Amino acid sequence: MENIGKFLVAAGAAIALAGVLLWAGGRFFPMLGRLPGDIVISRKNLTVFFPVTTMIIISVVLTVLANLLSKWIK
Repeated sequence: MENIGKFLVAAGAAIALAGVLLWAGGRFFPMLGRLPGDIVISRKNLTVFFPVTTMIIISVVLTVLANLLSKWIK
């Protein structure tokens, strides 16, 4: 039971950190979500948004950071 508690605390901290990064990212990088390749479909009562290019860029940055962190920890 103690391991589950530690996991939940770590998961909560990770979610809070992700929220802060998204909030700060919107202020410092306002072009994210509006890049060429991000798909927006707007109809009368519906808007669908697919941030394809933004997600690719974020994925590459996170992959590089994870690789650097794993090499630094070893």
